[in-house]
Amino acid sequence: EKSIIRYIKENEGKSGIIYCLSRKKAEEIATLLQANGINALPYHAGFDSHTRAENQDKFLMEGVDVIVATIAFGMGIDKPDVRYVIHYDMPKSMEGFYQETGRAGRDGLEGRCIAYFDYKDIEKLRKFMKDKPVAEREIGSLLLHEMISFAESGVCRRKQILKYFGEEFEEKQCNQGCDSCKTPQPRVSVKQEMIDLLQLIGHLKGKFGH
Repeated sequence: EKSIIRYIKENEGKSGIIYCLSRKKAEEIATLLQANGINALPYHAGFDSHTRAENQDKFLMEGVDVIVATIAFGMGIDKPDVRYVIHYDMPKSMEGFYQETGRAGRDGLEGRCIAYFDYKDIEKLRKFMKDKPVAEREIGSLLLHEMISFAESGVCRRKQILKYFGEEFEEKQCNQGCDSCKTPQPRVSVKQEMIDLLQLIGHLKGKFGH
């Protein structure tokens, strides 16, 4: 929360959206921002239609700088000058991530996207899927796996996203437009660890987990 507050304070007066997985968290973060002097409001499907419309209009008309929302917010709104999108929780899928980050900088000017990643997010998402039908759980797990791979990878973010959607990015990197290109992760040799792991798998003869 401290880093989010600091970032918003450094970009005072600019419009931004913060996405959370739950309605409760959206309200908590909005309250926290308000307590720190930030002009913010929550938005989620649990509010009545009047409150949703009022909060959305305040954001569109520059009456509020930051909306803290679930994925219920953003569909069909036309606000080209959103300067940043922050994912407080990890999105459920690459499709959702791409759609939500696409709401920043639609006017062709500055648009920054910040995503926080914690393994607690994975636990929460898996709990959400627990009572879903088997087929839906399997699809959800695959989508989640893609998001984890994206979060953990040191490859250029732009290259990864375009590849996921079937496109190729010809350049080696995005000219330091993402964290992976700005601060490349150090390479570590795990050759011996892999040899040990493969030997262990062979020793167990496929009995692990039974």
